[in-house]
Amino acid sequence: MNYRMDKLIQAIAEALDIVEGELLGATTYHGKRIAVLCAAMGRRLGMGKAQLTALTSCALLHDNALTEYIRAELEGGAHDPAMKLHCQQGQRNADTLGFETDMGDFILYHHERANGSGPYGKRAGEYSLGAELIGIADATDVTWRLQRVSPEELPLIRSWLAQDGEFRPAAMELLLAVLDAEALDALKDTRIIESAEETIPAWNVDGDSPAIFNMASFISQIIDYKSAFTRRHSMGIVDKARIMGGYYGYDPPLLARLCLAAGLHDIGKLAVPTAILEKTDRLNDEEYLAIMEHVRGTAELLKDIDGFEDIRNWASNHHEKLDGSGYPLGKKAGELDFNSRLMTCIDIYQAVSEERPYHPARSHRDTMDILYDMAGKGALDETIVRDMDLVFGPRVRG
Repeated sequence: MNYRMDKLIQAIAEALDIVEGELLGATTYHGKRIAVLCAAMGRRLGMGKAQLTALTSCALLHDNALTEYIRAELEGGAHDPAMKLHCQQGQRNADTLGFETDMGDFILYHHERANGSGPYGKRAGEYSLGAELIGIADATDVTWRLQRVSPEELPLIRSWLAQDGEFRPAAMELLLAVLDAEALDALKDTRIIESAEETIPAWNVDGDSPAIFNMASFISQIIDYKSAFTRRHSMGIVDKARIMGGYYGYDPPLLARLCLAAGLHDIGKLAVPTAILEKTDRLNDEEYLAIMEHVRGTAELLKDIDGFEDIRNWASNHHEKLDGSGYPLGKKAGELDFNSRLMTCIDIYQAVSEERPYHPARSHRDTMDILYDMAGKGALDETIVRDMDLVFGPRVRG
């Protein structure tokens, strides 16, 4: 089976926009607008599909490390070390995804400016064209909120681009060449999803491609950095899903899908306010409902990706219980397939065993006592619980 990685990356970009909106007041669909603009500029330059795929993917993911460093950025300027860390981590994350062509420093240097005013002090010609295109599109959208700009304002944008020598004339002219009245209409919130579908190249990978496993780890890091309290949660679940899938003899494509579901299971938490995720006191009813909604958010972000039906179900069923006591849908045993049951057990094991503000880290034995109790009450699949005890017990003791 082939998977549309471009669609998944677009879903991740939407989730990142939610985080940026929460912390910086950024507008929705920012990543998609940057990608659409970069696609238009890349095609005007005659880029091939592989180049366009790398460029638009990096445009979508240019702020992928903001969940870890954006708070530090709020306290510093363009030269603050946090900005460098944001760029470095973002580039390192994207480097794992396995593009068909070199993407160089597209994310690392997307905040550089031709006059040397960026965080690394690079000047025109000292960073790649891809970084330059993402940078000029990003800066223009952040400053002007292009989904609201009218054609009559384009001369003002031209004047703004020309000031201070931040952008090369060639880059300015290229952006302005693709930023006409028709393009502005395509960048509106009511059109941007359609525009992205039409302009961002399809990127298909095989079900057993290393890119699937890499994407699982990539997504996990983004989600885990949202809160200091769950810094290893998703990564731990990916690791345990890989181990349990191996124990059950899953072939590589099935194991890849399971791990991707594990990496994606909490992506809806990016829409939950950080203040709620990091609250150390007891949650009130409204806050608890907000936490519960993250599962619907996961399902919503993944709903339009062809071929992801099973991945979406496994990811969004991870809080359902066999006795109907789970959420958000209160599904029962007959509605939950084996991998949904497995994901629930792994998620509970990880959450119970790791340190949280409201409980210390627990040993394997103490963790299993809790899972066995839940299985005995009909909430969890007892066979899976026993298998996890068998598999994880020796690993902990070893």
